[in-house]
Amino acid sequence: MADNRTVFHVVPDASGEKWVISEEGSAGFRREFRTKEEAVSAARERARGHQPSQMKVHKRDGNMEYESTYGEDPSRSPS
Repeated sequence: MADNRTVFHVVPDASGEKWVISEEGSAGFRREFRTKEEAVSAARERARGHQPSQMKVHKRDGNMEYESTYGEDPSRSPS
């Protein structure tokens, strides 16, 4: 089953001085913010407006910190 969620990433920029929101699979959407908190807030607002969606927040080292889903949660298969 294909996942039709819009996925937004919050990541540090290459310099490590700003935070960037980007939309997975879209080269056209990219916004920069001074702080991680501003970027997360803006990404959350955008994700809520594009449900079903997901926001993936990364740490400064690029690893995943946490993710949030908006809209119906995808069904999970038993392990």
